Amino acid sequence: MEESRPKNSLKFCPLCGSTKIETLGGGRKWKCPDCQMELYNNVATAVGVLMTDIDGNLLMEKRGKEPRKGFFALPGGFVDPDETVEEAAKRECMEEIGIVPENLVYLCSYPNSYDYGEFTYRTCDIFFTASLPRNFEVRPQKTEVAGFQMVKIETSDDIENCPLAFGSSKKALAKWIETRRKK
Repeated sequence: MEESRPKNSLKFCPLCGSTKIETLGGGRKWKCPDCQMELYNNVATAVGVLMTDIDGNLLMEKRGKEPRKGFFALPGGFVDPDETVEEAAKRECMEEIGIVPENLVYLCSYPNSYDYGEFTYRTCDIFFTASLPRNFEVRPQKTEVAGFQMVKIETSDDIENCPLAFGSSKKALAKWIETRRKK
């Protein structure tokens, strides 16, 4: 039986293979005393898109995989190397739901944690608002998305009653409501 390791710890140095690899700063840094390699677990960038139809209903995905399988999420995901956040938002929407968002506008950003296996990724989630095309057809990415729902979000109670996968999405929805009230 394999012994349990704390989250964000490594068994071996990725450069020299030493088993003496040290996990420091609560999983934020790894250091190898044998080859002197230092590796930082920096923040990853992710995007989420609040897409609405002409009636103001918000498109939500039901997550088809862990973490938080079965909970609702906004279309989005991690930003790839050499990609802008706007490009990532459009790519992720196309991959996950088969729709390129229209009128993409920056809304806000919030820190988040994304547990995946034995690692916790600390992320900076960047949120955009966008419009769904008039006659949109949703095509789910089968490995990522279990379903869709159009949701009316107008109050903080609506946010609390929506089984959201990530805390940063709740904050983004609150910001979205606040922004809409000011218009």
